[in-house]
Amino acid sequence: MKIAVSAMGGSMSALVSEQFGRCAYFLIVDSENMKFEPVSNPASGMSGGAGPEAARVIAAKGAEVVLTGRVGMNAENALKAAGIRAVVGISGSKTVLQAVEEHLKAPSR
Repeated sequence: MKIAVSAMGGSMSALVSEQFGRCAYFLIVDSENMKFEPVSNPASGMSGGAGPEAARVIAAKGAEVVLTGRVGMNAENALKAAGIRAVVGISGSKTVLQAVEEHLKAPSR
């Protein structure tokens, strides 16, 4: 499964960004082997429409789920339309690696 994580930087040790649409990076993590691809978020500086654009970016990378702090209504609609499940409430004090590991250990939601 490919997991997208909104992040402050481009590594697994980067902190999770609590913002979905305007985060600096997405890390696209393959849960089978924990290999990851850092993707700079082109929507981070947009004044409007950042959430739907960010959803388009991670959908193009094959993400099936996104881990983040919060998702706005327009982004939520775009994620649902793309078939991507949003897991919100992830603290910005966690690293990307911690967030992914906790998600994988959690019972199915």
